[in-house]
Amino acid sequence: MDFAFDARTEELRAKLLAFMDEHVYPAEAVAEEQRAALASPWDTPAVVEELKAEARRQGLWNLFLPDAEHGAGLTNLQYAPLAEITGRSPQLAPTALNCAAPDTGNMEVLAQFGSEEQKKRWLEPLLAGEIRSAFAMTEPEVASSDATNITTLIERSADGSEYVISGRKWYISGAMNPDCEIFIVMGKTDPDGADPRRQQSMVLVPRDTPGLEVRRAMRVYGYEDHSHGGHAEVVFDRVRVPAANLIGEEGGGFAIAQARLGPGRIHHCMRLIGMAERAIELMCRRALARTAFGKPLAQQGVVQEWIADARVAVEQVRLLVLKTAWLMDTVGNRGAHTEIQAIKIATPRAVVDILDRAVQLHGAGGVSQDFPLAELWAAARTLRLADGPDEVHQRSLARRELKRYV
Repeated sequence: MDFAFDARTEELRAKLLAFMDEHVYPAEAVAEEQRAALASPWDTPAVVEELKAEARRQGLWNLFLPDAEHGAGLTNLQYAPLAEITGRSPQLAPTALNCAAPDTGNMEVLAQFGSEEQKKRWLEPLLAGEIRSAFAMTEPEVASSDATNITTLIERSADGSEYVISGRKWYISGAMNPDCEIFIVMGKTDPDGADPRRQQSMVLVPRDTPGLEVRRAMRVYGYEDHSHGGHAEVVFDRVRVPAANLIGEEGGGFAIAQARLGPGRIHHCMRLIGMAERAIELMCRRALARTAFGKPLAQQGVVQEWIADARVAVEQVRLLVLKTAWLMDTVGNRGAHTEIQAIKIATPRAVVDILDRAVQLHGAGGVSQDFPLAELWAAARTLRLADGPDEVHQRSLARRELKRYV
């Protein structure tokens, strides 16, 4: 395993770091000011579109997609340090580079499983950053940590020309954004099938389809997550779409979901490391600038311990993420299954702890809107639930370990 950056990664890192300094960080306050003046909090601030145009001009666009036909053609190992950099400003940078969830996962699904017609109609405008999308899987009435529990029905019409969708979803990322034009919806086409992993399918549902109601925005620790286009409760009341809107084959929804979630999980972990790095930077600056009980905070032993422990934790999880990226590139997502679960457990935990210490070091400022720490903490803590809670990954990982000794 060699994790040294190759020439292309070094070139893109240099460009991206300059882009962050020159454009993204200065735009953070501007975006907040512009958002406050918008008619709807879900409208896109003008500065975001300016960032997107500049990123595209510089070739910092669709870096996440390894498919060279549609994306930048980077490996996971090449993309990891770039995604980490964007994690330093998660509200702006991923969107600016067209590398924000849930669009990234949806584009991967369409690129891998979509028909030529589906790619033309939906993938191309997503790749161009002209529209946004949503992914509808989680449901409030069931434990969605077990995807076989979902109850949304996708029924074939009597003449076979359409699918009829009925169900209620929530925390549907991207659904509040007015630019969201397409939903990927997971439901059951064969609810009584013998194999619980072959009961589900995925269909494309345009936002303006009759019967689709975006009912309300769901907050995350009190925040409205604008970077992902919000999270919504969505009701499908006998929504009808053409049979051609099926992604892949009937019964293939569970497998498509697993293919989608693997890259999504590592991308989250890559960005989490960037969040942690920004927290460490803010900790160090604060510790050097503030005095308490007669000496700078930087000279307080407990503060030094926090900073040292944070550096150790970041280096540990970064190496595990890089190993996972390397395995995904060399043996595929299935071969890296254990490591994907390991980073999904370890990274959010480590970063939440670092952010918690950073908040503590900033005192009242740490929980205020004057620093990004509280919002970063909420995002990191949520990732102990999103894409599968810790306990589900621990259960699966423990079973795999135990199986070796049976």
